[in-house]
Amino acid sequence: MGLPRFTRPKGVSAESSPNLYVANCGPAVGLSFDTIASAFSTFGEVKGVYAADESGTRVIVSYSEESSAQTALKVLDGHPCPELGGRCLHIRYSVFQPPSQVDNLVPVSLEASELNIPGVYLLHDFVTAKEEEELLAAVDGRPWRSLAKRRVQHYGYEFCYETRNVNTKRHLGELPPFVSSILERVLLFPNLDDAANVVLDQLTVNEYPPGVGLSPHVDTHSAFEGLIFSLSLAGPCIMEFRKYSEGVWPSNPASEKNVENSENSSNFSRKVIYLPPRSMLLLSGEARYAWHHYIPHHKVDKVKDILVRRGSRRVSFTFRKVRTGPCQCEFPPYCDSQI
Repeated sequence: MGLPRFTRPKGVSAESSPNLYVANCGPAVGLSFDTIASAFSTFGEVKGVYAADESGTRVIVSYSEESSAQTALKVLDGHPCPELGGRCLHIRYSVFQPPSQVDNLVPVSLEASELNIPGVYLLHDFVTAKEEEELLAAVDGRPWRSLAKRRVQHYGYEFCYETRNVNTKRHLGELPPFVSSILERVLLFPNLDDAANVVLDQLTVNEYPPGVGLSPHVDTHSAFEGLIFSLSLAGPCIMEFRKYSEGVWPSNPASEKNVENSENSSNFSRKVIYLPPRSMLLLSGEARYAWHHYIPHHKVDKVKDILVRRGSRRVSFTFRKVRTGPCQCEFPPYCDSQI
């Protein structure tokens, strides 16, 4: 089945849809989703702005009320919008054709507080659009290592995918200067009691093409300390968290393929959050040690009944602190050092 498309309703009245397909508008022409939402909010409450395709020049603006969409189309279609740099927009109504493969079995949260998982925090707009552009340019100017479905870069210490661990005897050097401001900023992360003691020394950069995700896993307890920061750039995605019953916890990496395929298992709890570009996710405590995290292999995610395309790429910067001794966390049934 091909990618689902946003389509224009046929033979229906102007009030038929609260969703607008807007062309000549998007990140590729220098307009952030927040800027677009602000401009369109003049006509009513905007539920969200989403990429309509991978071009970066077309978006879906979703209103809470159909009447708001009707007014916005009447005022803005074919006319320059001062709030968007005077760009002349081309607008049509849009309806969604949600395919079964992107139907989530659990609702998608927009805020970490909605998950009710101790230790999960999410900060939106952790970096600016300009900083995002500079970070992407910095990694694109350095060599990538190709894996089966994605590309990676490692700094500080190399992550070994075969063992899901790091070789502490092989130090690659300090983290690159282009992340210095990020390292300073994480020290100010809310709800971080031991912020002054955070010395992150390992960075993995992942580039995900459309449709590529991440298998369910917990970062190995004995490999890394208790704080994991992940910055999302370029494209959005959803992340699912799974907490398994102690008796079915996958005790070795080889079993994780079975974990990924157990979509309908009753042996785990599931919760899902939406990660927009430029957001920073923190996993700590229970969330870091006892919950698998997983990025479904989708090209389109369903968020609050809206289909959100992931874009042409998503790049994540994951910062961690390498552990030099055994883990002594409070979750021994899930700990490779204590099993």
